[in-house]
Order: sequence, then structure tokens, then C-alpha cells
Amino acid sequence: MEKRILIKNIKELVLVEYPGEEKQMVSGTDMNQLSVISNAWLAIEDDQIAGFGTMSDWEGIQDWTNLEVVDAEGKTVLPAFCDSHTHIVYYGNRENEWVSRLNGKSYEEIANEGGGIINSALKLREASEEELFEQAMVRANEIMAQGTGAVEIKSGYGLNLESELKMLRVIRRIKEETPLTVKSTLLAAHAVPPEFKGNKEGYVKHIIEEIIPAVSQEGLADFIDVFCEKGYFDNHDTQRILEAGQQAGLKAKYHVNQFTISGGLEVGVKLNALSVDHLEVLAPDEIDLLKNKDTIATLLPSCSFFLEIPYSPAREMIDAGLPVALATDYNPGSTPSGKIPFVMSLACIKMKMKVNEVYNAACLNGAYAMDLSKELGSIAVGKKANLLVTKEIPSYSFIPYSFGGDHIDEVILNGERIST
Repeated sequence: MEKRILIKNIKELVLVEYPGEEKQMVSGTDMNQLSVISNAWLAIEDDQIAGFGTMSDWEGIQDWTNLEVVDAEGKTVLPAFCDSHTHIVYYGNRENEWVSRLNGKSYEEIANEGGGIINSALKLREASEEELFEQAMVRANEIMAQGTGAVEIKSGYGLNLESELKMLRVIRRIKEETPLTVKSTLLAAHAVPPEFKGNKEGYVKHIIEEIIPAVSQEGLADFIDVFCEKGYFDNHDTQRILEAGQQAGLKAKYHVNQFTISGGLEVGVKLNALSVDHLEVLAPDEIDLLKNKDTIATLLPSCSFFLEIPYSPAREMIDAGLPVALATDYNPGSTPSGKIPFVMSLACIKMKMKVNEVYNAACLNGAYAMDLSKELGSIAVGKKANLLVTKEIPSYSFIPYSFGGDHIDEVILNGERIST
């Protein structure tokens, strides 16, 4: 028997796309366009959006049987957020490193002393898969309660074959045991592990010749990622690893321009990467490089907030006609938070993005950055019913305005009302 849900009396139905008008992503001035229906209804059939409109024209579904009705009087309904860059599978935390930074040490100094990514890797290697899964599930449930319906999760705290596979198997379990839409990314090239200290080339070969084939054989990843940054992996390393991943069927998306400008952005454009992520430092000619490409820029303002580093030049990028996605970068070292509404607030305040732009960036463009925009990221007939119902709020602008607040009343994923 089909399951049907009607959400009625919706104050605002946000990010609507009418049949024939669906987009994969929005760029430039189009990012400030957001279709909203006032006094609306929305119908769900099984796991899909079946229809929507104004309350004055909803008689077409009055003959439904077994209809569950949700009265959203005074409330806003919008697509669940699509968080396209996270590292939520990790063991323990790095609270002590944060305290060290408060006492004057830099992120780079902490990393050079054995902290940072290597610290997380050594902890994770000692944890069992079950322990790792239990901790990751706490974070998965947390982000669902905060409005995320789709999430990309990276490996990269294993840094050897056994532990990278362990991480990716945990990601697969999260996909199987939660209603989240999950995409997995192999990020073995996150740092050079201690056993390869002074032998980065040996580790690059280990990734290409052993880790990527094993991951591909088990079908554990959708994407391949590299931390392209000074002191980690250079442009040549990045191209070799991304190409090896692509040959194994993994789409490229990678970290670049977080601390330095290396020219690594050109690698992603050349390889038609799905996304280039971070871009806290960006030269004007690099903005030009991204124009009219299928590669989307994914910006992570809560990382800038936590590390006190520059914010990505979102205003300049959008004004130049680029598409921009927003994501949390949820991880133990530089962003121990997965709250998309806070990311949206930071994007408005610190990166001069407009309210409509941050919704497009966190929903439709976030879906694009996970290769999911045909099924998620907007209110459209036939798309998956991944939705948020807010508490009674003045308007959808109130969510990024009232930063830190809890404005979500209910989350619906795959057409199911879930307990948060």
C-alpha cells in the first residue's frame, strides 16, 4: 500500500522548481533567485514529492486514502540540506589541540609536532570498526536533527590500506542504517603517515597501486579526494592520484587553496573535477579559470571561523558568475560542528552572501557537489521527499539571521517522518 502524506497550510514553501524548470545547479545572479509559494501544500507519495501548490488549488488530492496530514500552520517547509564535504568518521576528538591554539600555537605548528591529521589517524588505527561506527552514528544522528538529509563523508584518518578500508566500511554502514543519503569519498591522500615519513613518493604509489584498487574492488567509494596543499600533496601528486581514481571509476573532488595558492586549481579544472573545496585563498585569475565549467566551488566558512583563517571570496566569485556550494567540513581538527544553518549565517555575515544565495548553495548546489541534484536539493515533483518543517518563524530568512537557534520542528527523509 502506498504511503501518502499531505503537508498543508505551509506558510512558505521554499526553493520550488516547477516541471520543466528543474536545474542541476545555479550560478552567478541566478543564485539570488528563489521560488517561494505562500499558503502552500505539499504532497508526498512513498519516498517522492508528488505535488505542491497553493491551498486554494489542492483539491486534486482530496480523494487520497490512507492520508497522513501534517498541519504546518505558521511554518516553513524547505529541502533538507545537502552537506557535500564532511569527515564525520573519526575516533575521539582533538580538543587538546584547540586549547593549544588558544595558548598561541598555530595549526601548522601543531601538525608538525605530531598533531593534526596524524593525531586522528593514530587514534583511529587503534579503534575497532564497531567503536568507530558507534561514534560516527552519534554525529550522523546529530546532523540529521539539524536538518541535513544528504551528506558526503570522507575517509582520510586511516592513511593505510587496512584503516582506510575500515573507515569506508563504516561509511557504508551509515548509509545502510540511517535514512541519510550518503556519498563516500576516498581521501587516503590526506597526509603522509609516519611509516612513510620522508618518502611521500612511496605513499603516493601505495595509494595508487594498493589502496585505490582495493577500494574499487569492494565498491566502497563514489569519489576520490586529495589534500592539495603545501606540506601535504603537490599538484603533480594530486593529478596522479585523481587520475588513478578516475580510472577506477571514482569522480574527482578535492581540497585546494586552503592556506596557499599553488596552481592546484588548474589540476581540477583540467580533470573536470566535480568540485574544488575550501578556496579560502583565491587569486583573481583563478576565479576566471572556474568560469563556465562543470566544476563547482564548495566553500567551508565554519573552518575559517574555527581556525581564524581568511574566508573564501564568495561575493567576488558569485559576482563573476560562478556557482558556489556551502558545506560544513565537519571534522575533529578544524570544524567540530555539522550545523548547516550556522554555516549559512557565516556565509551571509563573513562572505557577504545573500539569503537566497545561501539557501541555493546549501541545498541545490550542495546536491550538485555530490552528483545528486537530479534527486535532491529542491522542491520538485519526482524528487526524493527530503524536507524540513520549521517551527513557527517569521520567514525563511530567520534561520540564517537567528544564528545558533534551533528552528527545525521536523525532518522528513525518504518520505518518512523521523524522530530527531
